[in-house]
Amino acid sequence: MKVVILAGGLGTRISEESHLKPKPMIGIGEYPIIWHIMKYYSQFGFNDFVICCGYKSFVIKEYFASYYLYQSDVIFDFADNNRMTLHNNVAEPWKVTLVETGTYTQTGGRIKKIQKYIGNEAFMLTYGDGVSNVDLNELLNCHKSSGAVATMTAIQPGGRFGVLEIEENGVISKFAEKSKEDGGWINGGFMVLEPEIFNYLDDDDQLVFERKPLEKLASESKLNAYKHYGFWQCMDTIRDKNYLESVWESGKAPWKIWK
Repeated sequence: MKVVILAGGLGTRISEESHLKPKPMIGIGEYPIIWHIMKYYSQFGFNDFVICCGYKSFVIKEYFASYYLYQSDVIFDFADNNRMTLHNNVAEPWKVTLVETGTYTQTGGRIKKIQKYIGNEAFMLTYGDGVSNVDLNELLNCHKSSGAVATMTAIQPGGRFGVLEIEENGVISKFAEKSKEDGGWINGGFMVLEPEIFNYLDDDDQLVFERKPLEKLASESKLNAYKHYGFWQCMDTIRDKNYLESVWESGKAPWKIWK
């Protein structure tokens, strides 16, 4: 089963980093976040990736073009016709298809452009800026048993701000951090889609997948939710990046299930 990763957006809310590189290439530790996502999928046996590129796509292409080199010990022998020898090279079991989907294309338009690389089969879809410890096997089983066209992972991100209870006289009677259980469910990515999803997409580059297509699926009772109660974190801002960095550096990143 193929895994489609949306990696073409401008990342304007994290412009401190994204002015130099696309958001999926922003590092968590020494590796870009898209690497973390791919390593996670790979642990469940999903190794065929289709990446929807757009903004500064050359950065992503150069990274994968040189990936084998990055992961190896290298000897450059300039005295021997600039001969290069690789040692201790470690290759991932990945097939990576990089597709130009346009700098300003919206999510629905990007998915439509990769249809020819998917064929008539179900596929995974996620965003190139979020990590989780969602059980992908359970997600897939949930989708298969639902009979839906699309299944998305639903998460409760919780609130970042304290909740106040204020009396009529202006006195704060209660202050508490908002828990996940107090919040609503939102789209956390990590989706499974049937090939019928392309019937809900057109060739409009400005089509937003999360609006008309998903809204129509929901109105037809063809959109399923897999509730995930574990770890999930997107990287929208520098604050998010710093948090993910701290989790990674702790050595206890919930999404790191590989050795």
